[in-house]
Amino acid sequence: MIPLLVYLFLINAVAFFLMLADKKKARKNRWRIPEATLIGVAAAGGSIGSLLGMYTFRHKTKHPKFTIGIPFILVLQIVLAFLLYTHLH
Repeated sequence: MIPLLVYLFLINAVAFFLMLADKKKARKNRWRIPEATLIGVAAAGGSIGSLLGMYTFRHKTKHPKFTIGIPFILVLQIVLAFLLYTHLH
């Protein structure tokens, strides 16, 4: 259980800081982090970090792919975690 919690903490920290990095790059008109990467990190378990980063840095908040997609991924992850938990117990 501890390795899973460490993983989730790290992947959410990565997701949060990717949103910050992409926001900074957008302001400077520089090379951006691909949207597929941002969504992929959220799908890999970083949906909470992605959401926090989106609204902390006001980044991608006008894109339905993110404003609908990231919360959807989070809900899906919660449902899957619940199903896995109930199946194992």
